[in-house]
Amino acid sequence: QFPGFDDLYCKFCFVYGQDWVPTAGLEEGISQITSTSDVAPTTLVWNFPIDITFKSTNPSGWPQIVLSVYGPDFFGNDVVRGYGAVHVPFVPGRHTRTIPMFVPESTSLLQKFTSWFTGRRPEFTDPRVVAQGEGREVTRVRSQGFVTISFNVATKDMKKLGYAVSPQDMQSSSLGPLTEGFHNY
Repeated sequence: QFPGFDDLYCKFCFVYGQDWVPTAGLEEGISQITSTSDVAPTTLVWNFPIDITFKSTNPSGWPQIVLSVYGPDFFGNDVVRGYGAVHVPFVPGRHTRTIPMFVPESTSLLQKFTSWFTGRRPEFTDPRVVAQGEGREVTRVRSQGFVTISFNVATKDMKKLGYAVSPQDMQSSSLGPLTEGFHNY
């Protein structure tokens, strides 16, 4: 959902740790352009399947998907409409995540005017920075829109490595004290 914007497309890439290796699928790509409809004037739907397989022996650096949404500005230039990232769920099954998106902001009025006038708005040279913590604490951003993404996660041989991540294991009584006090909304 990007209220007030239309004709948007989405770029994606995956960020993962050193012990992770993609074995099949595309690590990055771009969707088609989508527009709002009369039926759902605030909803944009990409319906863009992404299929990727990773392997690792270490959960450190669990994969994240980074999204960059672009669309035309008043002058027809493609400008960033939002960045966001989320970890791929580690429990097998179908999961839906809503990702809050944000855009970098100019720090001064002169920079804001210059970027508007030239059509060159602030954007990250490498969108992977969105999934990393280093350097982000000094970046001025503004919230802008949401993207809802559905995951279908399958895992293999996690128990052999000593990890219990199946839905049945996550609901066992051993996690009772950890989940007490949490509410499902």
